[in-house]
Amino acid sequence: MEIRVRIGPSPTGDPHVGTGYVSLFNYAFAKQQGGKFILRIEDTDQKRSSLESEQAILNSLKWLGINWDEGPDIGGPCGPYRQSERLDIYKKHIDMLLASGHAYWCTCTAERLAEVRKRQLALKQPTGYDGHCRELNHTSGVIRLKTPREGQTVFHDALRGEIKIENSEVDDQVLFKSDGFPTYHLANVVDDHLMRITHVIRGEEWISSTPKHVLLYRFFGWKPPEFAHLPLLRNADKSKVSKRKNPVSLDYFREAGYLPDALLNFLGLMAFSFEDGTEVFSLQDFVKNFKLERVSLGGPVFDLKKLLWLNGRYLREKRTDSQVVSYLQDQLFSTEYMSRIIPLVKERVEKSEDFIEYADFFFKGSVLVDPENYLIKGIDDKKKLIELYELLIERLENLRPFDVPNLETALRTFCEEQQIKSKDLFMPVRMMATGKKATPPLFDTLAVLGRERCRTRFRAALGELKK
Repeated sequence: MEIRVRIGPSPTGDPHVGTGYVSLFNYAFAKQQGGKFILRIEDTDQKRSSLESEQAILNSLKWLGINWDEGPDIGGPCGPYRQSERLDIYKKHIDMLLASGHAYWCTCTAERLAEVRKRQLALKQPTGYDGHCRELNHTSGVIRLKTPREGQTVFHDALRGEIKIENSEVDDQVLFKSDGFPTYHLANVVDDHLMRITHVIRGEEWISSTPKHVLLYRFFGWKPPEFAHLPLLRNADKSKVSKRKNPVSLDYFREAGYLPDALLNFLGLMAFSFEDGTEVFSLQDFVKNFKLERVSLGGPVFDLKKLLWLNGRYLREKRTDSQVVSYLQDQLFSTEYMSRIIPLVKERVEKSEDFIEYADFFFKGSVLVDPENYLIKGIDDKKKLIELYELLIERLENLRPFDVPNLETALRTFCEEQQIKSKDLFMPVRMMATGKKATPPLFDTLAVLGRERCRTRFRAALGELKK
């Protein structure tokens, strides 16, 4: 039996470091076993999916050196590798479930579902669909999984052993939406079966969904793959790693100048240790020494200090002087990046050394200044100020494309909504992004810095403000 594993990122935002982490462990397992590593784009959420995000995922994995055997840009024997191009397949399989009585139509409105949830919370009951439409003969709406009311669903996890979950705790999950697209649960199971996936290696946040998937395999009459749920990456306080407390976009680490092999090494250390204690290793070393049973389940802490230490080791020990020169030229002083900066600053400098002082914020990591510079005129309540910045940062994080017209529209619209004068907001935003009061035009500056640099600096400034 050929070992076949996959990852299925959703192109709904920036490429997440968790995608790199799970990809690494899947890739290592497949390559050591002489198997195949498949990349599948799970874009059934059409409202949030974008080609820009998809391309960013592909670029980030290529940058890390994790290459797939089947998938976008390569193809393979299993048909399209984008779920949006496999709708006929899912329609065929949902019809099978309806015919066998393992799924049913549901016409409950969002308002009714909200009331059900409100009532369940008030009665301190588990939240979930109450089965209102299970025995009704609707022929429109959404389609739900008809889960057993009694008994248990049992599955084996390669890292955790046997897991039992009461069927009463398994929701009648929506499998097919009214827009004609499947949800993750149906598409995931159908694709894994048709793509002959033998091992599903994914994050532990999917454990609670696995009974739904096991039931689907049973209802279709298919043998499920082996499951292995990796521990979540965590912040220092043990909470799930998130952009509010750490940079989580692979784009950030690339743009901040981290070496891809150092980042892969770091991600490998998150849940695996070499038997001899080796901490610095190549991708090839990781593949050669990888054993699924040696994956540690103790919540790995995403420690940026450790990553910085590793990156320094790689820079000093794994790169020649000429490679470091190339690295600096590519990361800090690339022709593309410099050509965007020079038009903004050349009218404001007299000689070359002036450029260093005037434009240093385009190259720095941290630009923190006194939090007094982040205050907004007319907002004296610190809690309100923090909430306002949280809202603004979230809006800018989701801005696509992150360019001058969109930035100007977003910031001016935000001022109108919050009834703030633009001059009272723009200066604090400038200080957060650059650490300086005198810079090139704000929107141009933010666009050149890019989403990831701005996101990181805004979050760091907000952290200072919260102290």
